[in-house]
Amino acid sequence: MTIKSDHWIRRMATSHGMIEPFEPNQVKSTAAGAVVSYGTSSYGYDVRCAPEFRVFTNINSALVDPKAFDVNSFVEVRADTCIIPPNSFALACTVEYFRIPRNVLTLCVGKSTYARCGIIVNVTPLEPEWQGHITLEFSNATPLPARIYANEGVAQVLFLESDEPCDVSYLDRQGKYQGQTGVTLPKT
Repeated sequence: MTIKSDHWIRRMATSHGMIEPFEPNQVKSTAAGAVVSYGTSSYGYDVRCAPEFRVFTNINSALVDPKAFDVNSFVEVRADTCIIPPNSFALACTVEYFRIPRNVLTLCVGKSTYARCGIIVNVTPLEPEWQGHITLEFSNATPLPARIYANEGVAQVLFLESDEPCDVSYLDRQGKYQGQTGVTLPKT
């Protein structure tokens, strides 16, 4: 496997619709001022967070169980920013919709700007022929409230291309998160 460069990412995004909407350059500021960077980087793509969040809470004393997920485990927030309480967790999704080629595996990792603030982005693979908006997982590892900004960079996607396509892709096995839009909760 080889990690793919900015040139490959631009080509795949524009000719194969791999990322939509696609920003071919690294954006560091907008008319509103400085932003946490997003867009194409040297060997990856910095994704933006949509203004839709699910913040975990213990208000209803719910148990977090991936086989029986209780929607009372979180509160919904639709805003340009989201405050994650100390030692808590939030879900969000990317602005960008991805269509991963059959011979590519991607890894979604955190950005150092947030990591330096104690905000951890869970490492998530995007498997060959998966498509959808990425559901992002943010942990606030600090004893202080932490802010996440919508429509700004929050994580980086790295593209690893194989010299041959896989035998069975995510699409072939009808993966449960195929085609997801918005924040998608755990499924079994």
